[in-house]
Amino acid sequence: MTDDDTLSFTHDSPPVRTVLRPGAALTAPAEEAGRLGLRLLLVLCGARGAEAVRPVAEALGPLCAGVHAEARMHVPTEVADRAVEAARAAGADACLAVGGGSSIGLGKAVALRTGLPLIAVPTTYSGSEMTPIWGLTEHGVKRTGRDPSVRPRSVVYDPRLTLSLPVPLSVTSGVNALAHAVEALYARDASPLTGLTAEEGLRVMAEALPAVAADPESLAARSRALYGAWLCGTALGAATMGLHHKLCHVLGGSFGLPHAETHTLVLPHVLAHNAPAAPEAAAAVARALRTDDAPRALWELPRGLGAPHSLAELGLKETDLAWAAAQVTGEAFENPRTVTVDGVLGILRAAYEGVAPTA
Repeated sequence: MTDDDTLSFTHDSPPVRTVLRPGAALTAPAEEAGRLGLRLLLVLCGARGAEAVRPVAEALGPLCAGVHAEARMHVPTEVADRAVEAARAAGADACLAVGGGSSIGLGKAVALRTGLPLIAVPTTYSGSEMTPIWGLTEHGVKRTGRDPSVRPRSVVYDPRLTLSLPVPLSVTSGVNALAHAVEALYARDASPLTGLTAEEGLRVMAEALPAVAADPESLAARSRALYGAWLCGTALGAATMGLHHKLCHVLGGSFGLPHAETHTLVLPHVLAHNAPAAPEAAAAVARALRTDDAPRALWELPRGLGAPHSLAELGLKETDLAWAAAQVTGEAFENPRTVTVDGVLGILRAAYEGVAPTA
């Protein structure tokens, strides 16, 4: 909106086919490959998820070029290099990424390097599969960018694949999705559709996570969480990342902190910091969470469901805070509030100590 409330926006909606249904992981990848005219898919996953991925790979039949189980957190460049080599050696004309953010991220890296189309089968709730955002880590620095070539051509959501996802990881993964929606709400290039999608995604996910925690075997709750992930990821896919994501990328790439847990701990403090400069976005978050204090609600929700309480608990050292703040403020990126070393250091210290957010 402009200052006089005259409508003015740009919205881009790239085509991404989405399938959500129980059991879809065993049928939809082959169907989607056929629809796209693909003949040989390399399956990408992490080492710990290789056994669970086997039925998905076997269901591909002759379309499967093999399983490459080397995905790692934050996508180190050497891991991406090996996956590219594996895809070329197998003669694959596409990749099928099955797993959480590490697997999806590896699939995006291969797509970025080779131009091969990607089909994604997420097993967590971050929603990153719906974005054109890629990330690679080299020499302790995580680089990110946007490229339409990394956005999956098809995304297959199967709640049965998430039944074994532990509750604490389900919660932090879901809060990662909430972070996508929050940043989409105050992005400079947000549109009315982005706002509606983000707010609904926040509402759905905030309701789904306690339901998953109460009954981890509930397909209905798991399906709602995947629906929320789809909405939140779609919102950020059409908008620009801000301070929150930059902070998390630094903490992950430079200090090796786990991705979803870091998002969970940093988000409420970033929202509290940005809220004075983005009151409409903060109000939308509050509406979605049915609260009058959105940062506090984002802080309390995961704490009550088994998530970590502080960055110190994840292994960050107090002596790392100043260096991380300097690294974040040394890069240019969009954010509703001016980014300063003191401001970033305040966010980091609060997340490090695990205290409640303050404006």
